[in-house]
Amino acid sequence: MTELRRGTIAFCVLALLDERERYAVELVDALTASQALAAGAGTIYPLLSRLRDEKLVASTWQESPTGPPRRYYRLTASGRRSLEAFRGEWAQFRDAVDQLMTPGTS
Repeated sequence: MTELRRGTIAFCVLALLDERERYAVELVDALTASQALAAGAGTIYPLLSRLRDEKLVASTWQESPTGPPRRYYRLTASGRRSLEAFRGEWAQFRDAVDQLMTPGTS
């Protein structure tokens, strides 16, 4: 289950950034709201760095009203294309797995 979870977290982050730009702690909080997707800073920061290197997200520093500046991440055009491709593939994958996991339907 860990491999499946790990493979989808990146796309969940892209989906969250498709809604609006966010900083890392907001992403951790949003993922943690669903126990199955809970991911800590030790997962999110390296992931965001990789997504930046792959040009799927971009970031900017913004002043924070309650502390040090925060790095906000946003989806790039390339990230949006990647997310849309995943959404199409995910629906088919999920349906196929659901069918195999439901007794009497395979």
